[in-house]
Amino acid sequence: MTETSPLALAAIPKSYMADWSAADKYHVKDSAGLLVMGLEMKIVDHADKEVVPDGTHWGEILLRGPWIAGEYDHDPEHTAAAFSGGWLHTGDVGAIGEKGYVRLVDRTKDLIKSGGEWISSVDLENSIMAHPRVAEAAVIGVAHPKWQERPLGCVVLKPGKSVPGEELKCFLKDKVRAKWWIPDEFVILDQIPKTSVGKFNKKELREMVADGRIKIPCQP
Repeated sequence: MTETSPLALAAIPKSYMADWSAADKYHVKDSAGLLVMGLEMKIVDHADKEVVPDGTHWGEILLRGPWIAGEYDHDPEHTAAAFSGGWLHTGDVGAIGEKGYVRLVDRTKDLIKSGGEWISSVDLENSIMAHPRVAEAAVIGVAHPKWQERPLGCVVLKPGKSVPGEELKCFLKDKVRAKWWIPDEFVILDQIPKTSVGKFNKKELREMVADGRIKIPCQP
């Protein structure tokens, strides 16, 4: 983040990991990493309580330290929200494992709340994109009368390929944390809108659902 420049976390293996297998080392290196010396970090849930560092409990990552920004220039409104309590509220949701490595789960604005439980859109996207006929996948939350929100899978297929939604659901059964994570519906798109830096533009996807440019099969 610009606000944490030049560095907050580094995915560097610890010395005792030298004899670990390549797969185990890779799991360390593909994490967000360890907090660098000189900074403080805490990961808190929606009630502002620090989460258990067991790698499975999520929360928003908060940072503070000598090179972490403390305000936005001439923007008191955003400063009050982002730097509440003397901490930078990063907007990144993550979990911290017993060895201290942080793994990012999602952005706070992209988490999907279904039946009072959180679903990680990023985890779902990675699982969907593991399908051999899927080129890209973005997941957003859409309103649901009973569950508040349900995930919608927005999928771009590889050229000349096809895959029905039911096949994607079956594919995900042993790849997600719980069966209720699996999207009720999938829509096939020609392309997924991107931001200026190449990230999935989920705000635009939500707008496309709202104004009818994306038709959800189960909705009229």
